[in-house]
Amino acid sequence: MKTFAIYCTDKPDTAQKRRDARDAHFSHIEKTLDNFLIAGPLNDKDGVTIGSLLIVKADDASHARKLLESDPYFRIDIWQDIRISEFIPAAGDWIGGKIW
Repeated sequence: MKTFAIYCTDKPDTAQKRRDARDAHFSHIEKTLDNFLIAGPLNDKDGVTIGSLLIVKADDASHARKLLESDPYFRIDIWQDIRISEFIPAAGDWIGGKIW
């Protein structure tokens, strides 16, 4: 199992669509929680949500993409740009220090 960072930016004028799908999104996250190391919204300097960041466990990038595509936010087409990259947790509090 590998780790992938998924960085999504919202399309303009999708804030209401995001709000309307929030409960379905939360339900989906709860059902698939074992796939996530962390997930949450990205906000601009004014606190307005502009996207999402997910760190997921997956076999490969295709599997990570399938996890994202099962999210209600993906199905309502709020994301303008999606980037999926393999991520290696190397240092920090969340991993208990460093890997070297």
